[in-house]
Amino acid sequence: MKFNFLENNNKVKRKLFTKKNIVIFFIFFSMAFTIVVLAMPRQNMKVAYGVTFSKAFAQHLGLDWKETYLALLDDAGAKKVRLPSYWSEIENERGTYFFQDLDWQISEAEKRGVAVVLALGQKQPRWPECHIPVWAENLSEAERQDELIKSIVKIVNRYKDKKNITAWQIENEPFLPYGECPKFDKKFLDREIAEVKKIDDRLIIISDSGELGTWYSAGKRADILGTTLYRIVWNDRMGYIHYPTPSVVYRLKAAIIMFVTGVEKIIIVELQGEPWGPKMIIETTLEDQYKSMGPEQFQKNIDYVKGIEFSEAYLWGGEWWYWLKTEKNDDRIWNIAKKAFRESPNLNNF
Repeated sequence: MKFNFLENNNKVKRKLFTKKNIVIFFIFFSMAFTIVVLAMPRQNMKVAYGVTFSKAFAQHLGLDWKETYLALLDDAGAKKVRLPSYWSEIENERGTYFFQDLDWQISEAEKRGVAVVLALGQKQPRWPECHIPVWAENLSEAERQDELIKSIVKIVNRYKDKKNITAWQIENEPFLPYGECPKFDKKFLDREIAEVKKIDDRLIIISDSGELGTWYSAGKRADILGTTLYRIVWNDRMGYIHYPTPSVVYRLKAAIIMFVTGVEKIIIVELQGEPWGPKMIIETTLEDQYKSMGPEQFQKNIDYVKGIEFSEAYLWGGEWWYWLKTEKNDDRIWNIAKKAFRESPNLNNF
Protein backbone atom coordinates (compact mmCIF):
# COMPACT_ATOMS: atom_id res chain seq x y z
CA MET A 1 0.00 0.00 0.00
CA LYS A 2 1.51 3.21 -1.11
CA PHE A 3 1.90 5.89 1.57
CA ASN A 4 0.31 9.17 0.47
CA PHE A 5 2.02 11.81 2.61
CA LEU A 6 -0.18 14.68 1.41
CA GLU A 7 -3.45 12.82 2.07
CA ASN A 8 -2.36 11.70 5.55
CA ASN A 9 -1.08 15.17 6.38
CA ASN A 10 -4.48 16.64 5.49
CA LYS A 11 -6.21 14.06 7.70
CA VAL A 12 -4.00 15.08 10.62
CA LYS A 13 -4.80 18.73 10.00
CA ARG A 14 -8.55 18.01 9.94
CA LYS A 15 -8.27 16.21 13.27
CA LEU A 16 -6.21 18.97 14.84
CA PHE A 17 -8.21 21.94 13.64
CA THR A 18 -11.64 20.96 14.90
CA LYS A 19 -13.75 23.62 16.63
CA LYS A 20 -13.22 21.88 19.96
CA ASN A 21 -9.43 21.86 19.62
CA ILE A 22 -9.36 25.46 18.46
CA VAL A 23 -11.37 26.52 21.53
CA ILE A 24 -9.10 24.51 23.84
CA PHE A 25 -6.02 26.03 22.20
CA PHE A 26 -7.47 29.52 22.53
CA ILE A 27 -8.25 28.98 26.24
CA PHE A 28 -4.77 27.66 27.02
CA PHE A 29 -3.14 30.43 24.98
CA SER A 30 -5.21 33.06 26.81
CA MET A 31 -4.30 31.57 30.18
CA ALA A 32 -0.62 31.43 29.30
CA PHE A 33 -0.69 35.00 27.99
CA THR A 34 -2.47 36.19 31.17
CA ILE A 35 0.07 34.44 33.39
CA VAL A 36 2.98 35.97 31.45
CA VAL A 37 1.44 39.46 31.63
CA LEU A 38 0.65 39.16 35.33
CA ALA A 39 4.10 37.80 36.05
CA MET A 40 5.83 40.79 34.48
CA PRO A 41 7.55 42.85 37.18
CA ARG A 42 5.72 46.02 38.23
CA GLN A 43 7.48 49.22 39.09
CA ASN A 44 6.39 52.36 40.92
CA MET A 45 2.88 51.10 41.65
CA LYS A 46 1.15 53.77 43.72
CA VAL A 47 -0.45 52.30 46.83
CA ALA A 48 -2.58 54.24 49.30
CA TYR A 49 -1.35 53.07 52.70
CA GLY A 50 -3.58 53.28 55.75
CA VAL A 51 -3.32 51.94 59.28
CA THR A 52 -5.40 49.84 61.65
CA PHE A 53 -5.78 51.32 65.13
CA SER A 54 -6.93 49.53 68.26
CA LYS A 55 -7.50 51.54 71.43
CA ALA A 56 -7.32 48.28 73.42
CA PHE A 57 -3.92 47.31 72.01
CA ALA A 58 -2.47 50.78 72.63
CA GLN A 59 -3.56 50.42 76.25
CA HIS A 60 -2.08 46.92 76.37
CA LEU A 61 1.29 48.45 75.45
CA GLY A 62 0.90 50.97 78.27
CA LEU A 63 0.32 53.92 75.95
CA ASP A 64 -2.03 56.86 76.15
CA TRP A 65 -4.39 55.66 73.43
CA LYS A 66 -5.65 59.11 72.42
CA GLU A 67 -2.12 60.44 72.13
CA THR A 68 -1.12 57.42 70.05
CA TYR A 69 -4.10 57.79 67.72
CA LEU A 70 -3.53 61.51 67.13
CA ALA A 71 0.18 60.91 66.54
CA LEU A 72 -0.70 58.43 63.78
CA LEU A 73 -2.99 60.98 62.15
CA ASP A 74 -0.98 64.18 62.72
CA ASP A 75 2.67 63.20 62.91
CA ALA A 76 2.78 60.01 60.84
CA GLY A 77 0.12 61.46 58.54
CA ALA A 78 -2.17 58.48 57.93
CA LYS A 79 -5.11 59.44 55.72
CA LYS A 80 -6.90 56.10 56.00
CA VAL A 81 -7.66 54.21 59.19
CA ARG A 82 -9.44 50.97 60.00
CA LEU A 83 -11.18 51.04 63.37
CA PRO A 84 -12.78 48.21 65.35
CA SER A 85 -16.08 48.58 67.18
CA TYR A 86 -15.61 45.86 69.77
CA TRP A 87 -18.92 44.42 70.92
CA SER A 88 -17.43 43.79 74.37
CA GLU A 89 -16.69 47.52 74.72
CA ILE A 90 -19.69 49.03 72.96
CA GLU A 91 -22.17 46.89 74.90
CA ASN A 92 -20.30 45.79 78.00
CA GLU A 93 -23.63 45.67 79.81
CA ARG A 94 -26.63 44.21 78.02
CA GLY A 95 -28.74 46.93 76.45
CA THR A 96 -26.40 49.72 77.59
CA TYR A 97 -24.23 51.22 74.86
CA PHE A 98 -20.97 53.15 75.24
CA PHE A 99 -19.99 55.12 72.14
CA GLN A 100 -17.93 57.96 73.60
CA ASP A 101 -14.46 56.66 72.62
CA LEU A 102 -15.46 55.49 69.15
CA ASP A 103 -17.31 58.77 68.56
CA TRP A 104 -14.09 60.61 69.38
CA GLN A 105 -11.95 58.50 67.03
CA ILE A 106 -14.33 58.93 64.10
CA SER A 107 -14.76 62.65 64.80
CA GLU A 108 -11.02 63.31 64.98
CA ALA A 109 -10.55 61.46 61.69
CA GLU A 110 -13.36 63.49 60.12
CA LYS A 111 -11.74 66.79 61.19
CA ARG A 112 -8.58 65.80 59.30
CA GLY A 113 -10.20 64.39 56.18
CA VAL A 114 -9.19 60.85 57.15
CA ALA A 115 -11.24 57.99 55.67
CA VAL A 116 -12.49 55.30 58.04
CA VAL A 117 -13.24 51.63 57.51
CA LEU A 118 -15.36 50.59 60.47
CA ALA A 119 -15.24 46.93 61.49
CA LEU A 120 -18.45 45.31 62.77
CA GLY A 121 -19.36 41.97 64.34
CA GLN A 122 -17.98 39.72 67.03
CA LYS A 123 -14.70 38.86 65.26
CA GLN A 124 -12.59 41.98 64.85
CA PRO A 125 -8.91 42.95 64.69
CA ARG A 126 -6.66 41.96 67.63
CA TRP A 127 -6.57 39.02 69.99
CA PRO A 128 -8.67 37.20 71.14
CA GLU A 129 -10.22 37.92 67.72
CA CYS A 130 -13.80 37.44 68.95
CA HIS A 131 -14.66 40.26 71.35
CA ILE A 132 -17.82 38.95 73.01
CA PRO A 133 -19.12 40.62 76.18
CA VAL A 134 -19.15 38.42 79.28
CA TRP A 135 -22.95 38.61 79.58
CA ALA A 136 -23.36 37.09 76.08
CA GLU A 137 -20.93 34.20 76.48
CA ASN A 138 -23.42 31.80 78.05
CA LEU A 139 -26.36 32.62 75.82
CA SER A 140 -27.54 30.05 73.33
CA GLU A 141 -26.12 30.48 69.84
CA ALA A 142 -29.42 31.82 68.51
CA GLU A 143 -29.77 34.30 71.38
CA ARG A 144 -26.17 35.50 71.03
CA GLN A 145 -26.61 36.04 67.31
CA ASP A 146 -29.82 38.00 67.84
CA GLU A 147 -28.12 40.22 70.42
CA LEU A 148 -25.14 40.80 68.13
CA ILE A 149 -27.44 41.84 65.30
CA LYS A 150 -29.08 44.38 67.61
CA SER A 151 -25.64 45.80 68.44
CA ILE A 152 -24.55 45.97 64.79
CA VAL A 153 -27.79 47.73 63.81
CA LYS A 154 -27.26 50.22 66.65
CA ILE A 155 -23.70 50.98 65.50
CA VAL A 156 -24.55 51.36 61.80
CA ASN A 157 -27.51 53.63 62.56
CA ARG A 158 -25.31 55.80 64.77
CA TYR A 159 -22.59 56.33 62.15
CA LYS A 160 -24.40 56.01 58.82
CA ASP A 161 -24.41 59.80 58.38
CA LYS A 162 -20.63 60.08 58.81
CA LYS A 163 -19.34 60.78 55.31
CA ASN A 164 -15.75 59.81 56.15
CA ILE A 165 -16.79 56.20 56.82
CA THR A 166 -16.15 54.76 53.38
CA ALA A 167 -16.90 51.06 54.03
CA TRP A 168 -18.16 48.60 56.63
CA GLN A 169 -16.03 45.56 57.31
CA ILE A 170 -18.24 42.74 58.57
CA GLU A 171 -16.31 40.28 60.75
CA ASN A 172 -12.53 39.86 60.46
CA GLU A 173 -11.26 36.83 58.53
CA PRO A 174 -14.51 34.98 59.30
CA PHE A 175 -13.53 31.92 57.25
CA LEU A 176 -10.22 31.46 59.09
CA PRO A 177 -10.57 29.23 62.20
CA TYR A 178 -8.33 31.36 64.41
CA GLY A 179 -8.84 32.94 67.81
CA GLU A 180 -11.12 32.30 70.79
CA CYS A 181 -14.35 32.17 68.83
CA PRO A 182 -17.63 30.25 68.58
CA LYS A 183 -18.10 27.87 65.68
CA PHE A 184 -18.37 29.85 62.45
CA ASP A 185 -21.81 30.08 60.85
CA LYS A 186 -21.93 31.13 57.17
CA LYS A 187 -25.68 31.73 57.28
CA PHE A 188 -25.23 34.15 60.16
CA LEU A 189 -22.55 36.04 58.25
CA ASP A 190 -25.00 36.38 55.37
CA ARG A 191 -27.58 37.65 57.83
CA GLU A 192 -25.15 40.27 59.17
CA ILE A 193 -24.43 41.48 55.64
CA ALA A 194 -28.13 41.68 54.81
CA GLU A 195 -28.95 43.63 57.98
CA VAL A 196 -26.25 46.22 57.28
CA LYS A 197 -27.37 46.61 53.66
CA LYS A 198 -30.93 47.29 54.81
CA ILE A 199 -29.67 50.35 56.66
CA ASP A 200 -26.88 51.72 54.49
CA ASP A 201 -25.65 51.24 50.94
CA ARG A 202 -21.95 51.74 51.60
CA LEU A 203 -19.55 49.07 50.38
CA ILE A 204 -19.12 45.90 52.42
CA ILE A 205 -15.65 44.47 53.04
CA ILE A 206 -15.29 40.76 53.80
CA SER A 207 -11.75 39.66 54.62
CA ASP A 208 -9.80 36.42 54.35
CA SER A 209 -6.31 35.19 55.10
CA GLY A 210 -3.79 35.98 52.37
CA GLU A 211 -1.71 32.87 52.99
CA LEU A 212 -4.26 30.35 54.30
CA GLY A 213 -7.55 31.42 52.68
CA THR A 214 -8.96 30.64 49.24
CA TRP A 215 -10.69 34.08 49.05
CA TYR A 216 -13.61 32.46 47.25
CA SER A 217 -16.25 32.43 50.01
CA ALA A 218 -15.29 35.94 51.11
CA GLY A 219 -15.10 37.26 47.55
CA LYS A 220 -18.55 36.11 46.49
CA ARG A 221 -20.11 37.93 49.46
CA ALA A 222 -18.08 41.13 49.31
CA ASP A 223 -18.24 44.44 47.50
CA ILE A 224 -14.56 44.69 48.43
CA LEU A 225 -12.47 41.65 49.28
CA GLY A 226 -9.92 42.36 51.99
CA THR A 227 -6.90 40.14 52.39
CA THR A 228 -4.27 39.93 55.09
CA LEU A 229 -0.62 39.69 54.11
CA TYR A 230 2.14 38.37 56.38
CA ARG A 231 5.75 37.64 55.49
CA ILE A 232 7.32 36.25 58.70
CA VAL A 233 5.27 34.42 61.33
CA TRP A 234 5.88 32.15 64.30
CA ASN A 235 4.68 28.55 64.56
CA ASP A 236 5.03 26.45 67.72
CA ARG A 237 6.27 23.45 65.76
CA MET A 238 8.36 25.10 63.06
CA GLY A 239 9.55 28.32 64.69
CA TYR A 240 9.82 31.33 62.40
CA ILE A 241 8.32 30.80 58.96
CA HIS A 242 9.40 33.08 56.12
CA TYR A 243 6.76 32.99 53.40
CA PRO A 244 8.61 32.75 50.05
CA THR A 245 5.50 33.74 48.07
CA PRO A 246 6.37 36.04 45.14
CA SER A 247 3.98 38.93 44.53
CA VAL A 248 2.86 37.38 41.23
CA VAL A 249 1.03 34.68 43.21
CA TYR A 250 -1.22 37.31 44.79
CA ARG A 251 -1.84 38.90 41.39
CA LEU A 252 -2.80 35.57 39.84
CA LYS A 253 -4.97 34.63 42.81
CA ALA A 254 -6.68 38.03 42.64
CA ALA A 255 -7.33 37.72 38.89
CA ILE A 256 -8.88 34.28 39.32
CA ILE A 257 -11.08 35.28 42.27
CA MET A 258 -12.29 38.44 40.58
CA PHE A 259 -13.25 36.41 37.51
CA VAL A 260 -14.92 33.59 39.45
CA THR A 261 -16.77 35.63 42.09
CA GLY A 262 -17.34 38.93 40.31
CA VAL A 263 -15.85 40.97 43.16
CA GLU A 264 -14.50 44.14 41.59
CA LYS A 265 -11.96 45.33 44.13
CA ILE A 266 -9.39 43.67 46.39
CA ILE A 267 -7.40 45.49 49.06
CA ILE A 268 -5.03 44.53 51.84
CA VAL A 269 -6.79 45.12 55.15
CA GLU A 270 -3.87 43.91 57.24
CA LEU A 271 -0.27 44.22 56.05
CA GLN A 272 2.22 42.94 58.60
CA GLY A 273 3.96 45.82 60.30
CA GLU A 274 4.74 44.39 63.73
CA PRO A 275 6.46 41.27 65.15
CA TRP A 276 4.87 37.85 65.28
CA GLY A 277 6.75 35.74 67.80
CA PRO A 278 6.19 33.07 70.45
CA LYS A 279 5.18 35.62 73.11
CA MET A 280 3.30 38.90 73.38
CA ILE A 281 5.29 41.97 72.31
CA ILE A 282 5.65 43.37 75.82
CA GLU A 283 7.03 39.99 76.96
CA THR A 284 9.63 39.90 74.17
CA THR A 285 13.03 41.58 73.98
CA LEU A 286 13.64 44.09 71.20
CA GLU A 287 16.22 41.73 69.73
CA ASP A 288 13.62 38.99 69.43
CA GLN A 289 10.96 41.39 68.15
CA TYR A 290 13.25 42.40 65.31
CA LYS A 291 13.63 38.75 64.24
CA SER A 292 10.27 38.99 62.50
CA MET A 293 9.88 42.75 62.09
CA GLY A 294 12.65 45.31 61.99
CA PRO A 295 13.07 48.44 59.86
CA GLU A 296 14.49 46.51 56.90
CA GLN A 297 11.67 43.94 56.89
CA PHE A 298 9.07 46.66 57.37
CA GLN A 299 10.33 48.48 54.27
CA LYS A 300 10.38 45.21 52.33
CA ASN A 301 6.74 44.59 53.21
CA ILE A 302 5.75 48.07 52.04
CA ASP A 303 7.64 47.61 48.78
CA TYR A 304 6.26 44.10 48.28
CA VAL A 305 2.71 45.42 47.98
CA LYS A 306 3.67 47.62 45.05
CA GLY A 307 4.21 44.48 42.97
CA ILE A 308 0.73 43.12 43.64
CA GLU A 309 -1.20 46.04 42.15
CA PHE A 310 -3.74 46.48 44.95
CA SER A 311 -4.64 50.13 45.35
CA GLU A 312 -4.95 50.15 49.17
CA ALA A 313 -3.11 48.51 52.06
CA TYR A 314 -3.77 49.02 55.76
CA LEU A 315 -0.62 48.61 57.79
CA TRP A 316 -0.76 46.59 61.01
CA GLY A 317 1.19 47.69 64.06
CA GLY A 318 0.82 51.46 64.37
CA GLU A 319 0.54 51.23 68.14
CA TRP A 320 3.81 49.28 68.26
CA TRP A 321 5.63 51.83 66.11
CA TYR A 322 4.62 54.55 68.56
CA TRP A 323 5.67 52.35 71.50
CA LEU A 324 9.09 51.91 69.87
CA LYS A 325 9.35 55.65 69.24
CA THR A 326 8.31 56.85 72.68
CA GLU A 327 9.29 54.00 74.99
CA LYS A 328 12.38 52.61 73.26
CA ASN A 329 13.67 55.77 71.54
CA ASP A 330 13.65 54.04 68.14
CA ASP A 331 11.75 55.97 65.48
CA ARG A 332 13.09 54.16 62.41
CA ILE A 333 9.90 52.21 61.67
CA TRP A 334 7.76 55.22 62.52
CA ASN A 335 9.66 57.29 59.95
CA ILE A 336 9.33 54.61 57.26
CA ALA A 337 5.56 54.56 57.81
CA LYS A 338 5.49 58.35 57.77
CA LYS A 339 7.20 58.38 54.38
CA ALA A 340 4.79 55.74 53.02
CA PHE A 341 1.78 57.79 54.14
CA ARG A 342 3.27 60.99 52.72
CA GLU A 343 3.84 59.41 49.31
CA SER A 344 0.44 57.70 49.15
CA PRO A 345 -2.03 58.89 46.53
CA ASN A 346 -5.12 60.50 48.05
CA LEU A 347 -7.99 58.17 47.16
CA ASN A 348 -10.42 59.60 49.71
CA ASN A 349 -13.63 60.54 47.93
CA PHE A 350 -16.07 61.58 50.64
